Amino acid sequence: MLLALLIANGQSVVYVPGRTVNRMSGAYRGEGKTDAKDALVIADTARMRRDFTLLNLPNESVADLQLLTAHRADLIADRVRLINRLRDALVGICPALERAFDYSAAKGPVVMLTEYQTPAALQRAGVRQLADWLARRAVRGADEVAARALEAAQSQVTALPGEKRAAKLVSDLAHQLLMLDEWIKDTDREIREAFRLDERAEVIESLPGMGPVLGAEFLAIVGDLSSYADAGRLAAHAGLAPVPRDSGRRTGNHHRPKRYHRRMRHVFYMAAQTAMMRPGPSRWCPAKWCSRSRVVKARASARGVHPQSVNAP
Repeated sequence: MLLALLIANGQSVVYVPGRTVNRMSGAYRGEGKTDAKDALVIADTARMRRDFTLLNLPNESVADLQLLTAHRADLIADRVRLINRLRDALVGICPALERAFDYSAAKGPVVMLTEYQTPAALQRAGVRQLADWLARRAVRGADEVAARALEAAQSQVTALPGEKRAAKLVSDLAHQLLMLDEWIKDTDREIREAFRLDERAEVIESLPGMGPVLGAEFLAIVGDLSSYADAGRLAAHAGLAPVPRDSGRRTGNHHRPKRYHRRMRHVFYMAAQTAMMRPGPSRWCPAKWCSRSRVVKARASARGVHPQSVNAP
């Protein structure tokens, strides 16, 4: 709201990084920290430096993606917390059943926990009845889920204190987790629909490992790309461009930057992880890459080309 009001009244707004303000405050007299001093440092820094990023209001489509991706991030965080609570409560009933399944990836075991939580209940149901019950609820691999659950239940013959109350808690958490998964699925559908309305969607999805959800997060961060002078600025903002740290005769010493957008770097990291799962350059073995690089440089040296000017394919 404040940003919209300032821009609507013709005011220029820039982003001053916190690290810059922290370092600039050391040039001012006194060691104390007050709001008035911080405001003075920020104002002087913005006045003296003209290279800060100018903030603009996003267009309607980017604003929608910002809201949807932020909402999805909150839902994913809630899902992680819910799964941790579910596993913690399940340990108080049957530790073997808690270890038997990956409740963050498989839906079938969560469906089972809505009705069967204790070893005694699983043993009374039996493999066949449990498998039929899961199959009626469209659980994939119902026979395997039932067999693994019965195997875990049969390994415990002791009923733990508070089992009845813990079973009720596990059932409630399982229902909440299933509802949350449906909510995340609906949010992903809305993100895909909003993302593909953008004219850049086709180009972004052509990048290795970049799907509609990651592409939507990318657009939510960069907006219309008007704040980036070139591709190098975009790479630097994502923390993908190494920064030099030369001193004296030491040159060519590059390190990872300390100032970059963590969320954007995470987008490219997840895209790289996804691309590694499919055949292509992203799955090339590092040893093969190094050997190919040595071969290319050796051939370049034989032709009289400087090896440093040659990059491995």
